Amino acid sequence: MATKQPKSNPTGDTLLQETPAKTKPPSMWQVVMYNDDYTPMEFVIDALQQVFGHTQEMATQIMLKVHTEGRGVCGVYPRDVATMKMEQVVDYARQHQHPLRCGMEEV
Repeated sequence: MATKQPKSNPTGDTLLQETPAKTKPPSMWQVVMYNDDYTPMEFVIDALQQVFGHTQEMATQIMLKVHTEGRGVCGVYPRDVATMKMEQVVDYARQHQHPLRCGMEEV
């Protein structure tokens, strides 16, 4: 939304000059999966493909990062999208009776 700022010209008249509104982009959030000792690796790969749309290769790489480092970033999104993706992962895991944990962190 633009605002109008008063500005004087050489004749002494006051003119309104439009200045663009300054908005900052939304903050981004990363969705993170955490390792556990019970969820099968194949299920983690499936969840990454189903919820995040990753390829088999990318899902496998993320799963291995989760497995070896204890956590892995699934994707980076605006807050509302990240929240939705995180909830989808948790719901999908619960439907299949897995304790897979997922969270989000501001980038």
